[in-house]
Amino acid sequence: MGYFPAFLQLTGKKVLLVGGGNIAYEKLEKLLDFTDDIKIIALELSEQMQRLIDKKNLEVEIRAYEKGDIKDFSIVVIAVDDIPLQAEIFEESKQYKCLCNSVDSVDYCDFVFPSYVKEDDLTIAISTSGASPAFAKHFKRYIKAIVPSNISVFLKEMKELRGSIPKGKERMKMLDEKVQDYMKEWKNG
Repeated sequence: MGYFPAFLQLTGKKVLLVGGGNIAYEKLEKLLDFTDDIKIIALELSEQMQRLIDKKNLEVEIRAYEKGDIKDFSIVVIAVDDIPLQAEIFEESKQYKCLCNSVDSVDYCDFVFPSYVKEDDLTIAISTSGASPAFAKHFKRYIKAIVPSNISVFLKEMKELRGSIPKGKERMKMLDEKVQDYMKEWKNG
């Protein structure tokens, strides 16, 4: 069975990233698209990881993970090759009711990182439930290439309209027609 697609609001939710290598760097880049309330615990950091941490002024501790480190976090991402540690942290995450992702170990995941396209307010997520990350990567490139270049402007306008017109059938109809017109223009343009 596949994963349930959900978009999480990360405002007010602390994220712990365990690991400091190349995979941890990739996960950190993705997380930073949505939050900067991230703490890193790692035995060592790659150069690019250190640069990104410095650039974003993130909290980091250079040390081994210790039991209890996740108690104040809503989400933990484990980006280390130590499978027993992944299992240990995953089991501990149940106690603290935080969501857990263990990179490349679906048995120790409450959620997975989808491939995604993000253009301001538009986020399109792609998942194959682990069947083919390569397909998700290439499909992402395809989707990114067809997203209209002015989508951010259009969505900003739609957001302003939604906020300025009272809720009801008239608003729904007007907004729906505006989107249909935009889509026709995009397809024909």
